[in-house]
Amino acid sequence: MRDNGQRLTIALPSKGNLEDPTLAFMAECNLRVERLNPREYEAGVAGQPDMKVIFQRTDDIPSKVEEEIADLGIAGYDLLMEYKRETDRLAVLMENLGYGRCALVLAVPESWVDAQSLGDLADLATLFKERGGELRVATKFPSLTWQFLHDHGIHYFSLVESHGAIELAPAMGFADIISDLTTSGVTLRDNRLKTIQNGTILRSEACLIGNLHALHASRAKLRQTRYLLEAFESRRRAQEYYSITANLRGASEEAVADHLIGDLELAGMKGPTIAKVYAKERHERDWYAVSVVVKRALVDRAIAHLRAAGGSGITVSKGEFVFADTCTSYERLTGLLKHWKEA
Repeated sequence: MRDNGQRLTIALPSKGNLEDPTLAFMAECNLRVERLNPREYEAGVAGQPDMKVIFQRTDDIPSKVEEEIADLGIAGYDLLMEYKRETDRLAVLMENLGYGRCALVLAVPESWVDAQSLGDLADLATLFKERGGELRVATKFPSLTWQFLHDHGIHYFSLVESHGAIELAPAMGFADIISDLTTSGVTLRDNRLKTIQNGTILRSEACLIGNLHALHASRAKLRQTRYLLEAFESRRRAQEYYSITANLRGASEEAVADHLIGDLELAGMKGPTIAKVYAKERHERDWYAVSVVVKRALVDRAIAHLRAAGGSGITVSKGEFVFADTCTSYERLTGLLKHWKEA
């Protein structure tokens, strides 16, 4: 593998809930990580000699990218927002990679029947203060939690930072409520906790982050980043689209097209692709092959539409990649770089 100082370095989670989904997503994007030994700190990317991977604890990835130990990184959006510093070097290049979804929420004991909303929590915090105490909030996200509570008029509380099983804090007596990540809410319910109305601090999923200084300083790294963004974005877009093909009879390509584009939603991204079918039997030479690409929610309607038009041999397939006219995330990045300057 090349190592001329221009290789794009990507920090990936070395363990935890994001490790396996991240490696799977990279492979789906034709960017398979090649690691001979699962304990190795570094790895390559198949077919990309100008890219390398370093494995880091998920919590450390934002700082490693900011410090330019890595040029790019994949981490939870929640961690990035918690880490956020007074710097313009670190930027989110793609917010939604489609996995690792969770929410940072406030949760209180189920026995707190009068705690249903943020307003109720503010009243309880005041009551705790009047009685000479403080509402104790256990969390791994002190910055996000502090800001959220203050923004919603809750000022009398103390944060208890914990890196263990946060959901056990109220039962063990070292906190009154918690601020923690949840995916399904099952763990909260198992520990007799409940969320409160409007108590979601942040919704999160895996995101791609980058160091603007590193990308601004190297055209080679910027070019490699564009390749990666194109792969990520087109793969994500493909999750929303299906390709449908069918055979239809008609007097001409134009006649078939006119019939299909009567429903513009079902006519495909730009319109249907129509090609002459050279049938085996001479008397069936008026057949045309039609192909449309539609959003997932429209697949059933599109099939019904083609059937109503006399379509036969209808097939549906899911695309691996769907490329748009431009790469939106790369255009956003070039805009950031255009206005970026050293702090």
